[in-house]
Amino acid sequence: MLANQIAQLLYLYGVLIFARVILSYFPISRGGAMESIYNVLHTITEPVLGPIRRLVPSFGGFDLSPMIAFFALQILASTIRSF
Repeated sequence: MLANQIAQLLYLYGVLIFARVILSYFPISRGGAMESIYNVLHTITEPVLGPIRRLVPSFGGFDLSPMIAFFALQILASTIRSF
């Protein structure tokens, strides 16, 4: 029961990372609603993405930290569900 709830939270966190990546492709104007949403997503996801970004340099200008975090979250959730 608890394992499923933790796995669902990890999945939700992965969705938030995905939403941050998608929003990064759109122009965000100052003071707009999109800026507020992006700032919330940044605040929530940066504690995980920041350390990964420091460990893994960008590859050809692409930030790989969201992809690494997303896969790590999926593996962790899968491992937790198996208990």
